Amino acid sequence: MNVIFITGNQRKADFMAKYLNYPIDHRKLDLNEIQSLDVHVVIEHKVRQAYKVVKNPVLVEDIGLYFNAMGRLPGVLIRWFLEEIGNDGLCRLLDVYDDRSAVAKVCYAYYDGSLLKIFDGEVAGRISDTPKGDDGFGWNCVFIPDGSNKTYAEMDGEETDKFSLRTTTVYPTIKEFLSELDKK
Repeated sequence: MNVIFITGNQRKADFMAKYLNYPIDHRKLDLNEIQSLDVHVVIEHKVRQAYKVVKNPVLVEDIGLYFNAMGRLPGVLIRWFLEEIGNDGLCRLLDVYDDRSAVAKVCYAYYDGSLLKIFDGEVAGRISDTPKGDDGFGWNCVFIPDGSNKTYAEMDGEETDKFSLRTTTVYPTIKEFLSELDKK
């Protein structure tokens, strides 16, 4: 079965292919992303829209970073927060709170025109006082997963794998799901 991962980010596509060990093509699409604090509402809209364009089974991703002191914010709106205030601004947002704890969540959705399947993963952690590390990918330089004293951006590949939002929580489930589909 041919599944297309909808992303314009080659790094994400390569990362997924490596860990799923499953042949997934990727394609960049400009999708209208609705705004909601509910990641499932956002991801379902994206995956159905992507399917209408490519007319092929698709897999889409959305991610959120939730500051416990701020409820569901920035959440799935993290992209816009980063665009407006950057990583330093994210750190500064929590300076007025005693609680710097956060949860990073990733959500994938598969859709083939009839079957919709959602996969969730999350990692608890905290937001650093200042951005740290050389990895300029998203908010990696501000999130410190529980069990570590480093941001994702400060970690080497082996450390990242140990604490990965994707490989430890959601990719094994996606891999199993795709394998089962292939058996049908």
